[in-house]
Amino acid sequence: MSPVDGEKNPLPWLTYSSIYFLETKIKNKHFNVLEYGSGNSTIWFSRYAQSLVSIEHDKVWYSKLLDILKAKKNINYHLCSLDSGEYINKVLQYDNQFDIILLDGRDRVNCAKNCLKALKEEGVIIWDNSDRQKYSDGFLFLEGKGFRRIDFNGLGPIGHKEWMTTIFYRDKNCFDI
Repeated sequence: MSPVDGEKNPLPWLTYSSIYFLETKIKNKHFNVLEYGSGNSTIWFSRYAQSLVSIEHDKVWYSKLLDILKAKKNINYHLCSLDSGEYINKVLQYDNQFDIILLDGRDRVNCAKNCLKALKEEGVIIWDNSDRQKYSDGFLFLEGKGFRRIDFNGLGPIGHKEWMTTIFYRDKNCFDI
């Protein structure tokens, strides 16, 4: 069973505090979103996004979600190989297009390094599981490019342990932070 809100809409697998914050920022805004890693976040963001590009590496997971997502007209869903580099490089096809980029899939540090060209000047990056030390090089990279961060610690719709979701933003940003 997938976690849902009070209206039976799927919840993204982000910390509850970040979900609450994001809902206050994205409702009625029609942002363009790109995400690495698909799932409940794909369905959740599609309710608010003008357009959503989702990049997935797992063929079984991709096939499972494809039937659900193909009815949604604002989603471009891509299955990309990890081994060939297609996964981390798919974002390079886009230029200054996205308001929000979600890093919640594989090879997040390299995805972060590649995604800046596709991010609008006022765009933000959401990095889930940012409590993991293995991502510190990616955080330093973004901070070196002028990003600041807000960390959202706590529980989320899955599991029973706390984790962290972080939003990276620059001075001028679409969330007016």
